[in-house]
Amino acid sequence: MKKVLIDSSVWIEYFNNGDKTGAVNYLIENNTLCVNNLILAELVPFLRHKRKDEIVSLLEAIDNIKLDIDWQELSEFQYMNIRHGINNVGIPDLVILQNVMHNDLELFSLDKHFILMRNFLKFNLFRPPSVIP
Repeated sequence: MKKVLIDSSVWIEYFNNGDKTGAVNYLIENNTLCVNNLILAELVPFLRHKRKDEIVSLLEAIDNIKLDIDWQELSEFQYMNIRHGINNVGIPDLVILQNVMHNDLELFSLDKHFILMRNFLKFNLFRPPSVIP
């Protein structure tokens, strides 16, 4: 099984005991999840503010995939989005997408624009197995 980069949208749902809890637990149990520094930068400040130091330590212990940003490629991704009528995709999400594509990962996100981008960009979205509660 490929490594799965868990986007901050899923982590937030997980921390709020949402319906993605089983899928994240499945990835934890199978040691197939990963993060990157962008996702940590989105999550850690709030968790530190809430004094969730143990959770911060656990997140920082997860396999961290190095970001190697190609700005020209990001510009091309954004051009393709605009050409296909997909507006308001932020640069952070494009960086996450590039990280997934460059490292042959699967992406687990709740952001719907990733589903739309699958129509013209080649990357894998994680779909939790149906046996996960």
